[in-house]
Amino acid sequence: MTRPEPFGTAPDGSVIWAVTLRCGVVSARVISFGAALQSLIVPDRDGILDDVVLGHDGPEGYMQNRKCFGSTVGRVANRIADGGFQIDGTFHQVAVNEGTSTLHGGTDGFDQRNWQVGVVTDTSVQLSLLSPDGDMGFPGSLTATVTYRLVPRGDAVALEIIHRAETDAPTPVNLTNHSYFALCGHSALAARPASGLEYALTVNAGRYLPVDKRKIPTAPAPVGATPFDFRRPRQPVTAVRSGALEGYDHCLCLEDGQAVLVDEVSGRRMRLETNQTGLQVYTAQALTPDVIGKGGHAYQPFDAICLEAQAWPNAVNMPPETGRPDTILRPGQTYDCRIAFVFDTV
Repeated sequence: MTRPEPFGTAPDGSVIWAVTLRCGVVSARVISFGAALQSLIVPDRDGILDDVVLGHDGPEGYMQNRKCFGSTVGRVANRIADGGFQIDGTFHQVAVNEGTSTLHGGTDGFDQRNWQVGVVTDTSVQLSLLSPDGDMGFPGSLTATVTYRLVPRGDAVALEIIHRAETDAPTPVNLTNHSYFALCGHSALAARPASGLEYALTVNAGRYLPVDKRKIPTAPAPVGATPFDFRRPRQPVTAVRSGALEGYDHCLCLEDGQAVLVDEVSGRRMRLETNQTGLQVYTAQALTPDVIGKGGHAYQPFDAICLEAQAWPNAVNMPPETGRPDTILRPGQTYDCRIAFVFDTV
């Protein structure tokens, strides 16, 4: 029987819990601080097990660095331009923490909260959080839950992540998981620096969201003849080494809610499935060696890649004619974001 184990102490003095889920040889460790995926161990084509997500061995790193390793981010993931928006004619100003923008919920987002651990089984854990009215400036009291579960799928194993939320007043909601994937395996990072650029990514997305200097998106644009065309397998390294991009931190407009990431060296393949309309592709260019991760490894730029399934960034401020999703949750509605990471080998 799986039982939560102490992982450390949160700033408010509460216990941070860790829960290890297992399905065959695959295991996932979830911590209550940030409702974060702390480790995910899967086999390569030779059956060798390794951790495929970045993170920290203890709680201090999650509090000090705020790279959101594996965290549940919210109340609104990604960016809100100028930290403001209108709902039903009323303007709301929320905390800004990236220049003039709000990123991942503000200065004290959901990744910095110690969530409550609920039902635990050998293969699943549910965590919950109450975000009060006015939290970071957001209107309405919001109750959020996230469920992690490992599920066998033939020869593959899926890590399913289900985010749900309800509110007592209209409020924007956009939750996601912010895992940094290193399909080469954490133990191989020293030998394969910047390996996150080498993975082949495929996404059925004919449009993407160009961004301004603040990384705020404009109207959707076609991906054809751009570095954002992942309709066939593409390695991000091509655009970065050519100088076309310093790195990816852009949203692709999903057409069927699917993406595939493959590391040809280890043979690990990860298929993403989601009910969301956007996929933020981030190549971790902001990592620096002063960020010490698991096993004492000093993380380097491009050591991993994030595939963040979510609604479009700044959707709350985009005009409806852009086709943007409606991110306003109203009383009586249930927010439902589903993400599955399915692992096998090629």
